Amino acid sequence: MKYLVYIVLFYSSYAPALESICYGSTSNGRLENGVQLPSKGNNFVSYSKTAEILGRTYVHSKVKEIILASYKSLETEMPTKVYKYAETGFKEGGKFSPHKTHQNGLSVDFMVPVVNNKGKSEHLPTHIFNKFGYAIEFDKKGHYKAYSIDYEAMGAHIVSLHKSVKERGAKIWRVIFDPELQPYLFRTKYGKYLKTHINFSKKRSWVRHDEHYHVDFIVKCLK
Repeated sequence: MKYLVYIVLFYSSYAPALESICYGSTSNGRLENGVQLPSKGNNFVSYSKTAEILGRTYVHSKVKEIILASYKSLETEMPTKVYKYAETGFKEGGKFSPHKTHQNGLSVDFMVPVVNNKGKSEHLPTHIFNKFGYAIEFDKKGHYKAYSIDYEAMGAHIVSLHKSVKERGAKIWRVIFDPELQPYLFRTKYGKYLKTHINFSKKRSWVRHDEHYHVDFIVKCLK
């Protein structure tokens, strides 16, 4: 009997993970077999351990592949830069307050990469006292206290996401980022690529999207 248990445990540990299945839309959908993003990697961290425990960092398995591949490529492209992801969604999708979307595993918020007043890449502080970063307000040029938005690092990230989706047969539907700050992003060396390949929000959203940028991916979903 003990040998049978051993065999079952051995093979179950190597069982392939089920691919996620998304239903509906980002604003009215759900998710099966959602997967959680890792807490951290060589050049990225999550925005909150508490949020992880509360199950707010789940995505579609394909989206997880895309995000991790992107961060991996940035280790070479931007070796001195660090990144932070934020809200994604629940394991089974569905309503995700206070967001209007994030319902089927295809929506991801990324905190803007920043540099300090010495030009060093740092993580934007995210904690309960600033609503895990969402209460931060940058000025019209992208400055907040001792931090400035690192538009080069941000541009590199979005480009790497786009290249990663193409390699996996997916797409980026849109990127929501404060229209007043977009010109600074387009002035980077990635600007031409971004204007050509990425659909950016043209109007200000119901929240400003200055401290984070929202990315909606396109993966084949069931209705």
